Amino acid sequence: MEKEKSFAELLEESDLKSRLYSVGEKIEATIVNITPEWIFLDLGAKSEGYLDRKELLDEAGNLTVKEGDVVSAYFLHSRHGEKLFTTKLLSRKSADDYLYSAYKNRMPLEATVEKEIKGGFVIKISASSEGFCPYSQMELKKIDDPATYIGKKLEFLVTEYAQRGRKVVLSRRPLLEKIQKEKIEALKTSLQKGMKVRGTVTAVQNFGAFVDIGGMQALLPVSEMAWGRSDAKSLYMPGDNIEAVILNLDWENNRISLSVKDTLQDPWNNAVAKYPEGSVHTGKISRLTEFGAFVTLEEGVDGLLHISKLARGKKIKHARDVLAEGAPVEVRVEKIDLDSKKISLDLAANEEETKAAAQETEETKSFIGKAPQTMGTLGDLIKKKKK
Repeated sequence: MEKEKSFAELLEESDLKSRLYSVGEKIEATIVNITPEWIFLDLGAKSEGYLDRKELLDEAGNLTVKEGDVVSAYFLHSRHGEKLFTTKLLSRKSADDYLYSAYKNRMPLEATVEKEIKGGFVIKISASSEGFCPYSQMELKKIDDPATYIGKKLEFLVTEYAQRGRKVVLSRRPLLEKIQKEKIEALKTSLQKGMKVRGTVTAVQNFGAFVDIGGMQALLPVSEMAWGRSDAKSLYMPGDNIEAVILNLDWENNRISLSVKDTLQDPWNNAVAKYPEGSVHTGKISRLTEFGAFVTLEEGVDGLLHISKLARGKKIKHARDVLAEGAPVEVRVEKIDLDSKKISLDLAANEEETKAAAQETEETKSFIGKAPQTMGTLGDLIKKKKK
């Protein structure tokens, strides 16, 4: 049976993906529509380009082409997805004029990342023009792997044009910031506190993970990753897909916080049934303090073993004096408070020692009760003799 093709593969085969052009790139395209001002060209990928109708008029002002004709044209620029072409061969002067116009009018242009140099990238704008894009202007965040950009066609703004085009500085940041702002505005109308969202982990730190939810970064704090104490880097890595609940929306500061924990069942729901008072369990020491040790009975359910339960007649200043973090320990549940999610524990061994001591006391009392009467004190003997 033939393997089912992915959407991306079908997209590639059907040529539906919109392509990018370099300034001055020559194409052969079919005229699909003619209006009083523009001539529209079929670029494939279900997209169109356009050129000025005046370019294809003769000296008498008559149009020299018709719909269905194939023409040669050179790419100039793209704006809002619309690609402008010209039939006039781009000379160095016309390319420079175009660059200067793009600079003055803040008009985006498409160009190819040619190579990496100190401080950034060389960008090939046309056969006769190139510019420089600093690392800081290529993305909104720090670039981890510059090599991945080489050979890519991207949109840029000309932020500096000097020395008649010999010094051209380009930037993607303003374009990316605009796109991000538009995405945020769209998210404002769709996101609500408490709703579930899906996202992709983009970075993991000790304090939590950053998650992309439709073009905006949200924070998943380490405390909201799971029930119980967690290590963010052991739970998630960049590229992981997650489902989470929106904890907080702060549009004033563009901050969103998430919780995966809220999508999971609270282990305390069954704690009373699983850990009744008097029951004995084996847990793991998760944290040691001056007032005692916290013992994990299961993920998200910890109990406190007070330091007074550890001393047993000995003088200790810290739980670490008698216990080690991560070690297993057998404990007995003394008290459980579901409302405050607290469990008081005692060492299971303490109960055995208490029982043994109590039994020894009873045996001693029994022995004393059965002992024979003594002759009495010396005073009793003297009184007896006088009588």
